[in-house]
Amino acid sequence: MDASTTATGVWPQSTDDYTDYISNPANVNLDEVVELGLMKQVVCYMNAGGPEYGGSLGVHISAIFVVLVVSTAVTFFPVMATRIKKFKIPLYPYLFARYFGAGVIIATAFIHLLDPAYSEIGPQTCVGMTAGWDQYSWVPAIALTSGMVVFLMDFYAERYVEKKYGLAHAGAAQGGHPGDPRVRAESVDLGMMHYQLDNSSRRRSTHQALHSADQDPHLRNDLQQGLGNTNNESKTMEDGYTSGDSLSEEMEELNNRAFQQQIAAFLILEFGVIFHSVIIGLTLGTAGDEFATLYPVIVFHQSFEGLGIGARLSSIPFPKKLHWMPWILCLAYGLTTPISIAIGLGVRTTYNSSSNTANIVSGILDSISAGILLYTGFVELLARDFLFNPERTNNDRQLLFMIACVLLGAGIMALLGKWA
Repeated sequence: MDASTTATGVWPQSTDDYTDYISNPANVNLDEVVELGLMKQVVCYMNAGGPEYGGSLGVHISAIFVVLVVSTAVTFFPVMATRIKKFKIPLYPYLFARYFGAGVIIATAFIHLLDPAYSEIGPQTCVGMTAGWDQYSWVPAIALTSGMVVFLMDFYAERYVEKKYGLAHAGAAQGGHPGDPRVRAESVDLGMMHYQLDNSSRRRSTHQALHSADQDPHLRNDLQQGLGNTNNESKTMEDGYTSGDSLSEEMEELNNRAFQQQIAAFLILEFGVIFHSVIIGLTLGTAGDEFATLYPVIVFHQSFEGLGIGARLSSIPFPKKLHWMPWILCLAYGLTTPISIAIGLGVRTTYNSSSNTANIVSGILDSISAGILLYTGFVELLARDFLFNPERTNNDRQLLFMIACVLLGAGIMALLGKWA
């Protein structure tokens, strides 16, 4: 039997003929479709379509400014809480923003990136049935590759800083486990405002302590203030170590080390989120009948994601000479989606989100971003704060609150995946 001929007639040779053919159920025999290897043509036809835009231009334009203001403001909130002394934020609202955002990042990777990638270039899609794409499950492969690349970049940054500053990994010097109290020779006690340094580790900082910022937004400012007071006293310790300028210089050096280790991981995180935000903006800018549903959902979606970005930024100790950097990075995220919405409006009559090319580009970007956010979410945001942070709080109530915020952020973001 010829591949273009079925028992009920001739299979359509052009896309225009599919409409009349498939509109009549009597013409379609699924057994013949599978037998003749024509499933790809059916799937491609079902997914095909022209530009979907059909809504009010004024409402679409309003989305640019609403998303810009709301998502940018939420992104700035955690940074303002830690970097503006006059902006007094209680501990628990700050912790909520920080760990709710961590949950959002992880849910975004699974629900808003991996799942759409499967619907764009997965095995049962038009792209996935095309020669070259049908030989392998590319979505998890691309996500795995991007996650491993981020790991290698993160590890390289760690080793670079360790070698440059002579930084010892926790437990490496004493041969102990990071959880062993013997390797926690250097610690900061917020309540007593001690800065404890033993003679052997005075010039050394643990790997995890530099990576995981404190869980109190005021700790760093209080510590700096305490060091300033000590500087006025010019007191010399028993072993001859001066506690004034030397401690201030050492604190600044520790901040520089922590910054160099953490900024690379953050930039990779923001890179992945911005990829996703571009696709979100184009989708909203060209949306048709579903715009009324997507509009409020994407406002919440981008705000929650921005909260995760801002919370991560708030934990990085930026040097004084780069005091402007967190504000620029927050603004970069806040501008991405509105600009993409504007671009979507500009191409609304020609852009087809269901086209083969659009699916391939979106699927690859979503898969890459998913790998980045999965690594960052579980390793940078959760493992280092909850499992490998020597300065983690021992307050069970606070720990329970932090975990609840992570679960709440992941749950709400996962729920939003029902609509966008």
